[in-house]
Amino acid sequence: MSLDGLAARSVAVIREHQAASGAYLAAPFPDAYRNAWLRDGAFVADAMSRAGECASAEAFFFWCAGVVEARAGRMAARELLDGRFTVDGQEVRGEWSATQLDGYGAWVWALGAHVRRHGVDPAPWLPAARLSLRYAADCWQTPCFDWWEERRGVHVATLAALHGGLTSGLVQEDWAMEAAESIRSAVLREGVADRRLAARLGEGGLDASVIVVATPFGLLEPDDPLMDDTVRTVESELMVGGGVHRHPGDEFYGGGLWVILAGLLGWQYARVGRVEEARAELDWIAAAASGAGELPEQLEEHLLYPRKRAEWMDRWGPPARPLLWSHALFLALAVELGALSLENAA
Repeated sequence: MSLDGLAARSVAVIREHQAASGAYLAAPFPDAYRNAWLRDGAFVADAMSRAGECASAEAFFFWCAGVVEARAGRMAARELLDGRFTVDGQEVRGEWSATQLDGYGAWVWALGAHVRRHGVDPAPWLPAARLSLRYAADCWQTPCFDWWEERRGVHVATLAALHGGLTSGLVQEDWAMEAAESIRSAVLREGVADRRLAARLGEGGLDASVIVVATPFGLLEPDDPLMDDTVRTVESELMVGGGVHRHPGDEFYGGGLWVILAGLLGWQYARVGRVEEARAELDWIAAAASGAGELPEQLEEHLLYPRKRAEWMDRWGPPARPLLWSHALFLALAVELGALSLENAA
């Protein structure tokens, strides 16, 4: 399938799995993925905005606004909230914790980028955006679960997402700028280990999600020397071919190579002028698509813990495919590289 063909298929997959409420399902299966994450959805909405699918992105922003405004009192009380909801905006019941802060910054980051990209009036979403960022400013030091719902702590990728929202330009009050600077200072002071970004403040660790500190959330410039050292560590310790592992201890479905991380790495490459390597990541992602043009969450190649795969298969069934987040990163990277002929891509 050509890149244009996969892009068209990606847009179709995302449309197909966007609920009437505006929420994006993470994936049609496993069952736990038939919910909507603020963070995943933010990347999906940003990709749809880039592809010119403005109505889809804005429907998601309206859904986010409803989710946030329904929890205004709890946010003012600094209660740690979920980052995952049913498509009608309710908490998801069950044992799998989803108490995460990242999405409360990420959706505002995506909204801000959409407003700048298309000249849209942000007024319909500004009250919710302000509420979300006030919550981010108040709670960024509160330990929560990481992107992968595995570890509790103050995670650098989470802080980057909150920083991205706070610096989106939608709210320019002093408290927002002060919180953004405090987050940046904390990351540079406590979130650096061995001349690279650590996964968690005060704890260290290596996790490929820290790529987002620069690309796309802008806490550091993409060409910052610290980002260069961080990317080199990811390349040497987590990268196999064009694929990227989440972290060295990843046992989820055996610990395969994640499409979203290849997309983020390629996006970072593109931002620093490593265009050939960025294109190689795009091609690796395209090769991961099924014959039907569906991108998975992870590839079954080069598993870190192959004996763990059967355990997850028995528990949840096959891994997620199509994963909307994977399709979103393909679109974002392809648009960044100017590799598509989509009429309205920006």
